[in-house]
Amino acid sequence: MGFKTGTAPPVDPENLYSIPYLERIKIMSRFWAEHGFGSPKIFHLIYVVKLVFLYALGGYLVASLTSGFNPLHSAVFWTEPIFYQKLILWTVLLEVLGVAGSWGPLAGHFKPFTGGWRTYSRVGTIREPPWPGVVPMTRGDRRTGLDVGLYVAVLITLVTALAMPGSDDAGIARLGFDGGRVAPALMAVLGVLLVVLGLRDKVAFLQARGEQYLPAIVFFAAYGAADMIVALKLLIVAVWVGAGFSKFGKHFAMVVPPMVSNTPWLPSKAMKRANYKNFPEDLRPSHNGKLLAHVGGTLVEILAPLTLLFSTNRTVTILAAVLMICFHLFITSTFPLAVPLEWNILFAFGTAFLFLGHPSWDGYGLGDMTPWLLGLTAAALLAFPVLGNLRPDLVSFLPSMRQYAGNWASATWAFAPGAEQRLNERLVKPAPMVVDQVAELVGSRDAAEVALHQVQGWRALHSQGRALNSILINQLGGDIDRYSLREGEFMTNCIVGFNFGDGHLHDHKFIASIQKRCDFEPGEFIVAWIESQAVHEKHQRYQVIDAAIGIVERGSYQVADAVAEQPWLPNGPIRLDVEWRLPGYQRVSHAAPDLTGTGR
Repeated sequence: MGFKTGTAPPVDPENLYSIPYLERIKIMSRFWAEHGFGSPKIFHLIYVVKLVFLYALGGYLVASLTSGFNPLHSAVFWTEPIFYQKLILWTVLLEVLGVAGSWGPLAGHFKPFTGGWRTYSRVGTIREPPWPGVVPMTRGDRRTGLDVGLYVAVLITLVTALAMPGSDDAGIARLGFDGGRVAPALMAVLGVLLVVLGLRDKVAFLQARGEQYLPAIVFFAAYGAADMIVALKLLIVAVWVGAGFSKFGKHFAMVVPPMVSNTPWLPSKAMKRANYKNFPEDLRPSHNGKLLAHVGGTLVEILAPLTLLFSTNRTVTILAAVLMICFHLFITSTFPLAVPLEWNILFAFGTAFLFLGHPSWDGYGLGDMTPWLLGLTAAALLAFPVLGNLRPDLVSFLPSMRQYAGNWASATWAFAPGAEQRLNERLVKPAPMVVDQVAELVGSRDAAEVALHQVQGWRALHSQGRALNSILINQLGGDIDRYSLREGEFMTNCIVGFNFGDGHLHDHKFIASIQKRCDFEPGEFIVAWIESQAVHEKHQRYQVIDAAIGIVERGSYQVADAVAEQPWLPNGPIRLDVEWRLPGYQRVSHAAPDLTGTGR
């Protein structure tokens, strides 16, 4: 790939749709294995500049200067609790504005680079209440002035907390710190606002990464100084171990090879190919790929954090901390899709702050926390991960702490020719649909179609991709070669401004919200949607949604069948166990006969 020009797959954009769909997937998945997205390196430079200057330097200066510290003398204050508090709040501010994770071209935001504030500050955009039938005053799917007001109130509270100097705290002073802490009352207000905002719209809550930062805000508001620091240790370890636990199974080994393939600093095609079983014929993970995933990922993410939590040995603690810091720096360097770069840098610093700056032998061990509060905190932090692994239909993968485990709810959207344009015509949203963004960026609709097929190739390298394509082959038949198939995550980004691989943000309720505004005819807009795998089951459940009708089919498939196949399904679609189908449903075909030789 070049600095300003990307590397393109070996297809003629004008004749893309003359190639059968599964053959396109074969081309794109093989291309991804060697080149990743093929993005121009200027994209990565933009991310680096944002990460270094806006996030790291900006956060450092804000957290130090507003707390009364001289930024030229970091050794004096880097262990001060208020410094870490403000770094977390700075991260939340950037996340909720939409300029941290899920930002820019690697997250499907091409022009503009963000959807966050452009969505949440605009009346009429779609909102997604998590429990509209249960929680009063949350019904409806249209953003109102109330929602915009709540969002602005969150921003104002965050800015106020960052700008104010630390409040006096006797507990902090007894521990030998001079900066005080962020005002607990202000943190209580922030916590309430985030919860209320989240009950009105789960997307805004998850964009703020509320599943991880809200517990920290609660600790800031309600815990004494020493208890707060130990609770923050429990929180970061719960995130690590939850993610590590979720990587057991068949999915995660399929995540690492395509992630490494997209790493911009790894120019060697041979090193990328080594993560696949037998490139180009067999793109299942190789022994090297599995080893990198489960030793460099799963075991490290479980054993090192538990060591940090329980170790009282200085050398062991330092080694474990260095390992986790390197772990997060490596993830950052791969520029994974959804680009959670700020999150990884915060966790790298948090490792040093919590376990080296406040080690257990200095009075910050589990035994130093108020016993009943320790039990309550641990139980609260484990509740959603346990429930989410047992009942993934009830808890999305983010509160379940399954980050980048490969076990996520996913969807592929299929549009009849011309139907996709209705999303631009009838939806109030922060940006044009992704194909239009890319077309404007590269100057060609055909080239934009190639770019979106690259994302389909990436998805097919994961277990869910093989299942999603199998479902759509069964539903669309020969029309699959002429319908436009889109990755649901990227499409959702354009409509609600955020996605982080969370299929719960584009489930059947979200499709119903789109249909209410767009009035698709039966068969014009078909969605294959898959739920995450429960920890005690060997299958995953799926739904087929015809936007004009609703759910028309439910079923399941064996995860092992999806994992065993190639991305392009040379043996045909994997076996699906249909459990229910809407009586009398027959998809209406809208694909025009191919009279031009273009396949469209």
